[in-house]
Parts: sequence; C-alpha cells; structure tokens
Amino acid sequence: MIQEQISAQVAPVDSLKADSLRADSLKKQQLLADNAAYDVSDLIRNVFHPHRKPDSLRKKSGITPMPNIAYNPSIGAQIGVKAVAGRILGKDPNTLMSVAATSASITTKGIIYFYLSHNVYTPGNKWNLQGSLVAAKTVNPDFGVGIGYGAGTTPEDLLLTNPGRKVYTQHAQYYSFREKIYKQIEDNLFVGAGVSFDIRRKIEDRQSDQGLTPYHIYNERYGFDDDHYQSNGFLFNVQYTTRDNQNRAYKGIYSDVGLRVNQTWLGSSKSAVQLTTDFRKYWSLSERNPEHVIAFWNWGSYMISGALPYLEMAGTGKDTNFRSGRGYTITYFKGPLYFYSEVEYRFPILRNKFLSGVTFFNIQTANDDLGTKLFEHWQPGGGAGLRVLFNKATRTNLCLDYAFGKYGARGFFLGLNEAF
Repeated sequence: MIQEQISAQVAPVDSLKADSLRADSLKKQQLLADNAAYDVSDLIRNVFHPHRKPDSLRKKSGITPMPNIAYNPSIGAQIGVKAVAGRILGKDPNTLMSVAATSASITTKGIIYFYLSHNVYTPGNKWNLQGSLVAAKTVNPDFGVGIGYGAGTTPEDLLLTNPGRKVYTQHAQYYSFREKIYKQIEDNLFVGAGVSFDIRRKIEDRQSDQGLTPYHIYNERYGFDDDHYQSNGFLFNVQYTTRDNQNRAYKGIYSDVGLRVNQTWLGSSKSAVQLTTDFRKYWSLSERNPEHVIAFWNWGSYMISGALPYLEMAGTGKDTNFRSGRGYTITYFKGPLYFYSEVEYRFPILRNKFLSGVTFFNIQTANDDLGTKLFEHWQPGGGAGLRVLFNKATRTNLCLDYAFGKYGARGFFLGLNEAF
C-alpha cells in the first residue's frame, strides 16, 4: 500500500518532467530545422561564392535589407529601400523576439513614404515597447462610407455611401507618432498605455471642383475642416501573447484590446472614444513539418462616442500594419464601426523552406450611420501567394500575393513578413 501511494505521488511529477523535456526537445529540433533552412543569403553565397562553405560558428544576422519594390492598387508601382530586424534580447530562452522595420519609398501615384516601427520585448518579457513614426506625402483612394450599399434618404446620403463605387482621391501631408509601453503582469499577459498623434496638412479633395464629394459631405456634417485635422489621444491596452515567433508564427495566440481616447486639449480636432480588438490564432498541423499552419485573424474597431476625421475612420487596410483586406485598396470600405476576419492556410513547397505558399479568404463589414448596420452586409476577398525565405534567423519572408474582391477589385500585393 505504501509503495502504491509513493508511485501514485511520483508518477504525475515524472509525467510533467517528461512533457517538459519533450517540449524542450521539440523546441531544439525546430531551432535546428530553422537554422538548416535555405534563405536568400544562402542563395547569394552560392551564386557569387559557390565553393565557400557556410560557417556554422558564425551567428546569422537578424537584419534583412532589401529593395522596396512593389505594386498594388492602393499605391501603384513603388521603389525604395527597406530593412527588417529581429533579435532576442538577453539570455532568457522564454524572451519573445524583438522586431523593427524601416522604409523609404516613392510611387508612381505620387506617394512619398517614410516609416520606422518597433516591437521590443526586454529580457524575460518584463516590458514590451510598440511604436511607429511616419512622415509621408499621401494619395488616398476614396470610395465613401459604409460597405458598398446605398443608404439614407437624400442625394447627399447616397453620394456619401457611394453604391456605384466611384473613386475619389485626397492628397495630403501625413505625420504620425505612436508609442505604447506594456508591463507584463503575468506570464504572457501585459497591460499598457501610450499616446498617438495623427496629423494631416494641406489636404486636397481633387474632385471638389466637380461638385460635392463624400469627403466634403462628411466634414460638413461632423464639423471638420476640409484642408487639415489632428487626431491626438491616449491609448490604453491589454495584450496576451503566446506566439512562438513575431514574424511567422507556427503556433500560439496574439490578442490585444485597446481603448483610444482623443482629447481636444491634446490638439485633436474632435474628442472621441474608440475601442479596438485584435485577435490572432495559429494552429500547426504537424510536429514533423510545423510550416503547415492554419492562421486566423480578427480585427475590429468600434466608435463609442464622438467623431473621427474622415481619413482616420477604421476600414480596409487600416489595421496597425496596413495588411487587412487584400484584394481591395486601402479604405475601400470604412465606417464608425468595422469588423474584419481572415483565415489563411500556409504550407511549405520546398523541403529546405526557401519557397512556401499560402491561400487566404477574408470578409469585412461596416456601418455607415445612415441605416446600414454592422453585420448587415458582408464583402468577401481572397487569393493565394508565394513566400520566399529572406532571413531564416528571424523567419522573415518576402510575400507575393494575388488577391481579388467584388466590384472588379483585384491586385498584386507585395510585402515583407506575413499579413498577420
């Protein structure tokens, strides 16, 4: 009896230890597999130095510089330079990877864009710093407010909701600064606060000489100036994350719930309170080949009170990294309330991980404050893409996607790192 009691007490401990050792073994196996993968730097070495053997003792750089050449319907053809960096700070093996990116580019549609962004985890994940800096000359394609269905009772209402999908444009100078600081309060759980300043100057509504435009009607109804505005406020967030990699996760969860409070005494044109939600979940379908992944993303933004400037309303491509709604131009759909979901299947093509592929499908809905409610109408999008492994140390991929939606919307979308 005593022996049975001892065995009953010891068995669970041994089981936990075995599970822990197995998890560590799988983690080491995945690290070895990532290091053994073939990326663009390996390709360049083989082309220019075919007889040079890789140095296994040399630490792989976490910085990925590259030309920023792209095309999509929102920006036209683009040329510039871009760099993405990734590094784990400190020696704690549980510390999440810190990532940063910067880019400078010009496009055939007259857009000049510079940004610098970071997502830094200090050793042991005690603190997380997220932020961005943007300076740009922008050209915004505009399709009105709502989800593509006419609403309201007046000709101005119909023009604002734009069921015919006529394209308008606004040209402007754009400056943005955003910084949030999170403190870890439990394993994987963070609370944070910060500030956000979004400023547009010298806004030109290019079709205004042809009559009323959605932009002018909205500004007149909500009391915004046509040629400039500021959207400045405080940010309060709660974040939970268990992703194994910030650039290309094979497993885990990322969730962030935030409150933005714009204040006129901070220089904001109008006061407003806005709730945002960001949820991402990743399922690896194989321990042996974890690159087979089902990824799910939901992003939402909900006005609680006040009003936002026309160009700051939530909508297609207005998430933090401007990657939602592939198949449509940025802000193709937008409104005070906005809800977006996407599912993506990621799969390897070559055994050395140099090439992989994705297929994806997304849906979005928005209200227009003129009768169309959130969840009343949905708009779909989808497509497929190719991935080229640029940096195996950080799982940085070049993403080439062809996507399409309704109303003839379609395009070729290029980016660095996954959409989510």
